[in-house]
Amino acid sequence: MASGMRLRKGDEVMVITGKDRGKRGRVQEVRPRDQTVIVAGVNIAKHHTKANPTKNQKGGIIEQPMPLGLGKVMVVCPHCGKPTRVAHRTRVYGRITLPPSPLSGPRPLHGRA
Repeated sequence: MASGMRLRKGDEVMVITGKDRGKRGRVQEVRPRDQTVIVAGVNIAKHHTKANPTKNQKGGIIEQPMPLGLGKVMVVCPHCGKPTRVAHRTRVYGRITLPPSPLSGPRPLHGRA
């Protein structure tokens, strides 16, 4: 299992590479073993399903979010709205973000302990 996961369910992230570059969304699921995340509204695949009357399932095309690699997303800073790197520091308030500007100091992510 991977250690040092920098994303959690509910974090707002921005896609930095690939066909969905620039899109933002909330993390729905984190998969530490695969080093992937599922982001709402990003990397959508269309899955064709056949109707199954015994299970009361309709047929059609279902849009389903697919996992993205951790290296393709960055956490969005809640203060400035820009993608930032996350640092793990031992502080009273827990996790902090490193803002894009080196002149301003690190700020805490609100609601995290």
